[in-house]
Amino acid sequence: MGLGQTLLRAVTWWNGQTWGTQLFTWRKGQKVGEDNAGNVFYQTDGGKRRWVIYNGEAEASRVSPEWHGWLHHTWDKPPTEAPLKRKPWEKPHLENLTGTPAAYAPAGSIRRPDPVDRSDYEAWTPE
Repeated sequence: MGLGQTLLRAVTWWNGQTWGTQLFTWRKGQKVGEDNAGNVFYQTDGGKRRWVIYNGEAEASRVSPEWHGWLHHTWDKPPTEAPLKRKPWEKPHLENLTGTPAAYAPAGSIRRPDPVDRSDYEAWTPE
């Protein structure tokens, strides 16, 4: 690990766990489980504190509803012990894609590779 990466890790939390989080996790953390995205979930003895170490960028929307509920003490047991019952119409969890190339772009958007000409409005032009 180079000096730049070391400094970046020491002071930023969005690039992965900081040294403080890594030390706390090593000393007091009990691994509870891992989700499909590779995020790892921990708790202290007794489950009073719960946290996640993200696999990649720290983006809260990357945590599925099952694990989110456990992190926020909505239910006591993690999804590894008591999985949520899924409805047949439920779609799989997706992280928030806003600001990424995969974000939704409607048919008339200039971000689409082949934007469609819009005919539902007439642009205003000054006289």
